[in-house]
Amino acid sequence: MGFVPLDSLEQLTANRYEAVLIAAQLARQLNAIRLAKLEMLSEENADKVDIDGRKVTFVAIRDCIDGKVRYHAGNEQ
Repeated sequence: MGFVPLDSLEQLTANRYEAVLIAAQLARQLNAIRLAKLEMLSEENADKVDIDGRKVTFVAIRDCIDGKVRYHAGNEQ
């Protein structure tokens, strides 16, 4: 696993805590996808399931820093 510069995450929003909440929500979504794939392993389609071995928090933070995540703040018009 590589180093994640958290200073870059602060540039995502005006508030660093909001950026952490965005990354945490994405990590939960990625974890739900991973759990669904793990359930598919027990079925007969086990050879077609590809599970990413990286930690979901690392993937979520990296995706936020790379600009792959779009979000909408509730108080913005």
